[in-house]
Amino acid sequence: MTWQSAPGLLALHAVRVTGFADTPVLARRYALGVAETEEELLDAEARGWVSRSQFAGTGGWSLTETGRAEDERRLAAELDRSGGAEEVRDVHREFLPLNALLLKACTDWQLRPDGRDRLAANDHSDPAWDARILHELTVVGRALQPLADRLTGVLARFGGYDTRFTAALARARNGEGAWVDRTDVDSCHRVWFELHEDLISTLGLDRHAHS
Repeated sequence: MTWQSAPGLLALHAVRVTGFADTPVLARRYALGVAETEEELLDAEARGWVSRSQFAGTGGWSLTETGRAEDERRLAAELDRSGGAEEVRDVHREFLPLNALLLKACTDWQLRPDGRDRLAANDHSDPAWDARILHELTVVGRALQPLADRLTGVLARFGGYDTRFTAALARARNGEGAWVDRTDVDSCHRVWFELHEDLISTLGLDRHAHS
């Protein structure tokens, strides 16, 4: 049976996977109520697990080092109780080659080397170049779906990554290029980054050692 995470864990973990966000965004991340999420975050703040700050005129929550350790402790305990640790590890192993493809596609979306500059920006004037990248992202998205199903079969909080990725890709295919790699929208890259963070935090891994 799929494990349902407690609201307190979800509120704290939402801060981990999003990095920095205000209460309504964090509440939407796991379909929690805004008031409930705010209460959980204020409790976490009192315990020194999160802090609230202003950045570029926007307020939001971020994890402290103590909060990161607490999140990982809770995630490890939850994974152990779920009985699905080996399945999540298997998915992570299958995720890594896809991660390499995704990162390459996003780099190619941003850069288009020419004979003079290997770091030349992609001005999106070559439809064949961009079409190839969108095709590669489509392949990644198709491969993601069964992995997401397997993860959700263990922990319900993994639900939605595949549908969010597909929705972002659809917008990119419809001419909204920002939905490939922008960080301020729910782009392919942002969804993938959150999934990667979710996997490594759940398994207690280091991102830089498992990229």
